[in-house]
Amino acid sequence: MQIGFIGLGTMGLPMASTLVSAGHAVTGFDLAQDACEAFRLAGGTLADNPANAMAEAEAVITMLPEGRHVREVLRPEVLGALPAGRLLVDCSTIDVTTARDLAGMAQDYGHAFIDAPVSGGAEGAAKGALAFMTGGDPEAVARAQPLFDAMGNKVLHFGPAGSGQAAKACHNMICGITALGVCEAFALADGLGLDHGAFFDLCRNAAAQSWILENRCPVPGPAPAAPASNGYAPGFAARLMAKDLGLAQEAAQACGHETPFGAEAARRFATFTQETGGHLDFSAIYETIRKAER
Repeated sequence: MQIGFIGLGTMGLPMASTLVSAGHAVTGFDLAQDACEAFRLAGGTLADNPANAMAEAEAVITMLPEGRHVREVLRPEVLGALPAGRLLVDCSTIDVTTARDLAGMAQDYGHAFIDAPVSGGAEGAAKGALAFMTGGDPEAVARAQPLFDAMGNKVLHFGPAGSGQAAKACHNMICGITALGVCEAFALADGLGLDHGAFFDLCRNAAAQSWILENRCPVPGPAPAAPASNGYAPGFAARLMAKDLGLAQEAAQACGHETPFGAEAARRFATFTQETGGHLDFSAIYETIRKAER
């Protein structure tokens, strides 16, 4: 399939590269030249702007930081210039309203749009093992299946446009809350003089086991591949966690639900991002928690 891929960042680059490895013809674009060069070395073709990356594509995938960036790429004059019947797949994590607006606009110009945010982090993207949470017409989701097969191992369809983003907001709210629980528990264990490795082994083989614990253990050593053991180099940056938790709060307010734990997680990650820039992995919030308890 001929694919235009917009956004070759931490997630987009390995996703686009797995599509190339699967035999798809992928034309990519990113503002960062180092990302473009890495994609070229992976066998991809580069365009000098998003519109040119999309011009000959049967399917367009966007993987961008925020809803405003996706709106800029999929603006009316660009959609109007594409041949009718293109498949637009937004894998960014954005707000539900923007996803629904884009779906309506795409339909106006004769295109199919699905929102398909992902779970699995950069590790899953590199392995082609992402999970996709999709919203949109079932026929459009079926059209995108070959793309999902190359980039992931699970596709869940939640309903009409915006449903994938709603599922992602709920999912990442659990991740943010869980991360704070894991960090606070390790800080307490440290304060009580427990060995980090022994405590990690206890939790991973008992009721406290979770993906966050296994893959984002907040202290160096017990999980060698975790960011904490590698200077908190981001698998998923704290600023992105703060953004996603904020989106979850927007969704909760829109439907009149109170989520006190989610609200607190959003507040704490927002504060951490403001204080540090949020460029380290979200598990780095442990350092702030541990210092506060000393």
